[in-house]
Amino acid sequence: MKNKRNPKWWGQEHDSAWDRVKAAFKRDWDQTRHDFGGDEPDTDQDVDDTVKQAAGKQPIPPRGTPTFEEFEDACRFGYGARRHYGKSFNAWDENLETTLKRDWSQTYTDRDWLRHREAIHKGWDYDDQGQMREAA
Repeated sequence: MKNKRNPKWWGQEHDSAWDRVKAAFKRDWDQTRHDFGGDEPDTDQDVDDTVKQAAGKQPIPPRGTPTFEEFEDACRFGYGARRHYGKSFNAWDENLETTLKRDWSQTYTDRDWLRHREAIHKGWDYDDQGQMREAA
């Protein structure tokens, strides 16, 4: 297991909550790989986005989009940030993004914010029941 880096505000409560959400993210990722012919088992996850992308009704993420293992830290960061900053920021906006970009840059000095921004946002939007929050 690689060493995790955490922003200054990250605590043990973020770790335990992230462990639950990580399992849900992993199942979602495995389902997508299954849907495109991978060896992963069918995890019975919602594949609406996958179908829309395959049908050309939704943009396909660009090549080079990180794998789950590559973007796990970004999802974890976004999820923890929601638990930490959620009462101060009701929705993803310019002020929140400025705050998170600062925290990300201080925590992951070797990782580009723009490359990981979408995964951070996805983590922010994920709730404890394994569902994406509705955009505000």
